[in-house]
Amino acid sequence: MAKMKVLDWIAIALLLVGGINWGLLGLLNFNLVSWLLTTIGVPGYLNFVYIVVGAGAVWAVLSLYKNKGRFA
Repeated sequence: MAKMKVLDWIAIALLLVGGINWGLLGLLNFNLVSWLLTTIGVPGYLNFVYIVVGAGAVWAVLSLYKNKGRFA
C-alpha cells in the first residue's frame, strides 16, 4: 500500500473544512468560512477559499479513483 502524499492530507483537511461549513449552513444558516475571514479582516479572499476547497475535493476524488477507492 502506498503512503499518502502531503497533497492527499491537504485535500482531506479541505474536505473536512468544506463539509463542516456546508453542515453549519444547512443546520444553522451560519457560514463559518465567511465569518472567519470577516473576523480576521480579509473577506475578499472568500471566493479564493471556496476555489481551494473545491480543488481539494477534485484532488481527493481523483486520488480515490486512481487508487481504486482507497486513499493510500
